Amino acid sequence: MIRVMLPYHLRTLAQCDAEVELNVDPPHTALAVIEALENKFPTLRGAILEHGSRQRRPKIRFFACKEDISHAAMNKPLHEDVVAGREAFMIVGAISGG
Repeated sequence: MIRVMLPYHLRTLAQCDAEVELNVDPPHTALAVIEALENKFPTLRGAILEHGSRQRRPKIRFFACKEDISHAAMNKPLHEDVVAGREAFMIVGAISGG
């Protein structure tokens, strides 16, 4: 069971709690987690990954085990602590400006 933490705007779209638990089939990658999340909450399709390219949207960041993995390959295996549910896979809405 993989734990996923969602920011407020995605929780509102999905009408769910801040943390959701997902059964994700191997391989356990960021892309697999996002696809499982979109299958469970179809309203999130296009909010995290672009519809056509399936690339991360510009203002969305991914964190796992206190590490920013936003620019890592989406098919890179996740850390064992995330897969085991000891650490959460975090989706964060980035802030920009000055």
